[in-house]
Amino acid sequence: MSQFIGTHLSKLDAKGRVSVPAPFRVSLKQPDGSVALFFLPSASDPCVEVWPAPAFVGLEERLAEMNPFSQEYSDLATSLYGEAFRAEPDGEGRVVLPAAFVAYAHLNGSVAFIGKGKTFEIWEPAAGAKHLEAARLRRRQAMAGTPAGVAA
Repeated sequence: MSQFIGTHLSKLDAKGRVSVPAPFRVSLKQPDGSVALFFLPSASDPCVEVWPAPAFVGLEERLAEMNPFSQEYSDLATSLYGEAFRAEPDGEGRVVLPAAFVAYAHLNGSVAFIGKGKTFEIWEPAAGAKHLEAARLRRRQAMAGTPAGVAA
């Protein structure tokens, strides 16, 4: 399974192309040599979520277990399939991000790739750094048994 760790900076060019960091590209390659990525605007943060094909299949499997007539299923299916963008990096590891995703995440020039284990995210660097800092604080509070938002 893919393992995406660390934060890596890259550039977004005028055509919306961004190069996936080399450490992430190594983790992306499937046994058959293919590399398929699914991009989604995050439902909770101003960033772009990136799901390698095996992780995205896991989402589809969870969806298949749901009642197809429920509102929850409808919302999840619409959000996953209606907003998803599939791409394969070119020979240089670049992908073209849709303009709507660039606008959603406020990307311009530099971007930060932030690893999340089985997936990764693309952030505007300052927003990504702020997000990492807040996550670190919540982790510290959770480890200390202090609820998030309460001073320790």
